[in-house]
Amino acid sequence: MIRIMLACAGGMSTSLLMNKMADEADKRGVEVTVNAIGEKSIAAHLGEFDVLLLGPQVRYVLKDAQKVVNGTVPVEVIDMRDYGTMNGAKVLDKALKIYDDFYGK
Repeated sequence: MIRIMLACAGGMSTSLLMNKMADEADKRGVEVTVNAIGEKSIAAHLGEFDVLLLGPQVRYVLKDAQKVVNGTVPVEVIDMRDYGTMNGAKVLDKALKIYDDFYGK
């Protein structure tokens, strides 16, 4: 089970994308959980995710988020186009690739 966390300014704008990613994973038979939080609560959720994706509107917190996770999980920014079109399939693909690259699967 791969645990994907989406973080944005308040955790609200990522909820639609979260649902689209979960639906896509179900269609593919891929075991993932996708949750969304506000970027200010990343530290409070350490240990609850394997991949952290930041909404493009909070890309400015990338370095801070990387410091918070301290190399324990990969952190990247969601592509602005994929986020804007709520392309759950593409964002899921990105998350799975990040997971495989980081954990060597």
